[in-house]
Amino acid sequence: MKAVITVIGKDKTGIIYGVTSVLAENDVNIMDINQTIMQDYFTMVMLVDLKGMKGDFEELKKKLEKKGEELCVNIRIQHEDIFKCMHEV
Repeated sequence: MKAVITVIGKDKTGIIYGVTSVLAENDVNIMDINQTIMQDYFTMVMLVDLKGMKGDFEELKKKLEKKGEELCVNIRIQHEDIFKCMHEV
């Protein structure tokens, strides 16, 4: 099972570390990552593999949302299939 994670917020030190540490702690593998700074805003999109994940999807979602609050960024995770359906033309 794969998922797409998006991170958006005011740029500051530690965002990538904060997000990836949550993923590492839960045995989530990062398959692809793209990040950029647009003016003062940090944006990142990650494709992750959840097959070896500790716990369940909802638990990971809550951990990422909590980390987003700590970092003052918006972190969202969606199953890959849902993400694809939402972005088809």
